[in-house]
Amino acid sequence: MANHASALKRARQDEKIRQQHRAQKSTMRTAIKAVHSAVAAGDKAAANEALKGATSLLARAGRRRMIHPSQASRRVSRLNAHVKAMS
Repeated sequence: MANHASALKRARQDEKIRQQHRAQKSTMRTAIKAVHSAVAAGDKAAANEALKGATSLLARAGRRRMIHPSQASRRVSRLNAHVKAMS
């Protein structure tokens, strides 16, 4: 446990950031699931719309280092492949 003022402050900041990242990761995972369910249902319009939102969230997560940028790119690529395979 932190024993001085600056370490206590840092611990508070870290917890706040952890909670924010946790919420954003949850939103990102939900968006990815929306793409997968639209693809499974065979709905091209919904899949493209869900892909657009998921791509944006993944790119933002990569920029903010919530996930590794390469992982964000890989996930976007795989989602794109799933949507294109519907054609």
